[in-house]
Amino acid sequence: MKLTPLAFSSLIGLTAFASNAHALDIKLGHVLAPTHNWHVSAEGFADDVKEATDSRVNFQVFPSGQLGNETRMVEGMQIGSMEAGIIGCGSFQSLEPKFGIVELPYSWANREAAYAAYDGELGETLETLAQEKNIKILSWWENGFRHVTNNRGPIDSPEDLEGLKIRVTPDRMRLDTFEALGSNPAPLAFGELYSALQQGVFDAQENPLSIIYSSSFYEVQDYVSLTGHVWAPACLTIADLTWNKINPDDQQVIQELADKWRDKQRAMTREDDETMLENLTAEGMQINEVDTAPFNQKVQGVWNDYAEVFGEELMETVRQYRTAE
Repeated sequence: MKLTPLAFSSLIGLTAFASNAHALDIKLGHVLAPTHNWHVSAEGFADDVKEATDSRVNFQVFPSGQLGNETRMVEGMQIGSMEAGIIGCGSFQSLEPKFGIVELPYSWANREAAYAAYDGELGETLETLAQEKNIKILSWWENGFRHVTNNRGPIDSPEDLEGLKIRVTPDRMRLDTFEALGSNPAPLAFGELYSALQQGVFDAQENPLSIIYSSSFYEVQDYVSLTGHVWAPACLTIADLTWNKINPDDQQVIQELADKWRDKQRAMTREDDETMLENLTAEGMQINEVDTAPFNQKVQGVWNDYAEVFGEELMETVRQYRTAE
């Protein structure tokens, strides 16, 4: 049967429509600024996925809490109302208390030990816990070592934290950690932090250097003390409901690209740590090195108090990676 030009044109149009009929747009949110390496890496990941899947899967990145705070995003992914996110992994505690293990103070002497743990058995265990809550962790990104900024003066010893009103992330362990260090911690959503510091509601806060800089906290804080009290991972995550809409071949491509951009994002964080101190100094902040041993000693009770919550098996996994050469 011969096709008329009109029929042939219509057939081409229908074929093109069919090839794009299963295209999937996925909103991916995070709470940090567009200048932060989470966002830069998320955009790179989204571009690569779109190209590699011939536009069948399109991640659309929304920074600065446009899709809500981390707790809302985590809860939304659990029920499928939120599609994907880059989440500071401590925020999963509202669904599974064992995720609090990522916040154990002074767990890692260096980031390489942390990488090994989260790319290994520790990460696999936590991925299984997330899967039970209908969330897939695609890869472990980096939030980095957290440090204290404040307006009162350098923090050289735990005694310098006494009475300091400090904003911390809204999880019980972070509150207990800073109570053990003698300060007055209180939780606050990240999106409200800058104005709270500006208005003097808090004297201090704690975050990685890249967040301190990208969030312009140097405008409202005078001192950075390199306490390094927590190295925290971030999770590139997707709701199971969304993941299951993707065909297996594209799932494999997305997983490979998630790992690729995990490595790139970690490299960016390492590079940021080398340059952020210079940038923060240039913005007028005073930076001081810290002997962390007295701080570490002060928080050992936190490890003991939470051992029952996390379970001996998970605690032992952390200890093994912590002491590995």
